[in-house]
Amino acid sequence: MPRPDPPPLPPALVLAFGVAAVSTGAIFVRLASPAPALTIAFWRCLIASGALLPFALPRLRRELRGLERRDYALLAASGFFLALHFASWITSLDYTSVASSVLFVNTGPIWVGLLTPLLSRDRIGRGMAVGIGLAFVGSAIVGGGDHALRADALYGDFLAVLGAVALSLYLLSGRHLRVKLSLASYATLCYGIAALTLLLIALLSDTALTGFDGSTWGWLVACALVPQLAGHTISNWALKWATAALVAVSLLGEPLGSTLLAALFLDEQPGTAFYLGAPWILAGIAGAAWAEKRPKRGPSPP
Repeated sequence: MPRPDPPPLPPALVLAFGVAAVSTGAIFVRLASPAPALTIAFWRCLIASGALLPFALPRLRRELRGLERRDYALLAASGFFLALHFASWITSLDYTSVASSVLFVNTGPIWVGLLTPLLSRDRIGRGMAVGIGLAFVGSAIVGGGDHALRADALYGDFLAVLGAVALSLYLLSGRHLRVKLSLASYATLCYGIAALTLLLIALLSDTALTGFDGSTWGWLVACALVPQLAGHTISNWALKWATAALVAVSLLGEPLGSTLLAALFLDEQPGTAFYLGAPWILAGIAGAAWAEKRPKRGPSPP
């Protein structure tokens, strides 16, 4: 993989702005709830892709010619996993609280660590195992509390975890492509592929894509412009210089920001179990991401 140029801004600083933008996602989704989850995910990706297309066009054809066959497969996989992430996570908000949904969907570093042995010859180290254990304990506490408050909350928590797995695969795919593609090109293509995937699923499931009032359309546009265009695009920008684990661990701020916004604007207060289990999960995510960033012993395949 060629070495990228030095970043124009510190990636950690830029990621902080991205986390603030991403934290609004669950709030905007709830406000756009008259639209089905698949519809919200579709319009979020389509509007963001269309907004970025004019910036990508000048160099898009040239950059696509420089890709190898494996790169095209990774690009398709990245868009597919992004679609799966949004479809599962946005649906989870119909069943569980904003706080729990956003907390579980940000367990990305845990899944990066668990998936790494399947994608390379690296093994799960002691630090990663400890992080996974801490997150498991916290998940049991939060999940048990959610189930006590609402019978179908565990299904929402499961969908949020599925969204976290898909997000990890999306980040791992994009880490390779961002060295070869400019930010505008990669984001336009990835969001566009995700939108096409979601469109096919919506058509097959007979999900309504139009027919909403002006307020709902306004929140759909907000979903695309703030958490998607600003938040996720910043993460994609950082992938050129930062590891997938660093990007994932930076999103630890999203559960805190989303929980605060839900309390302020939706009057949704998490239960006691959330406050008891969240520190375990956050500690596990941070520990897993730290362990994933440490140098591995022995060679790994490219």
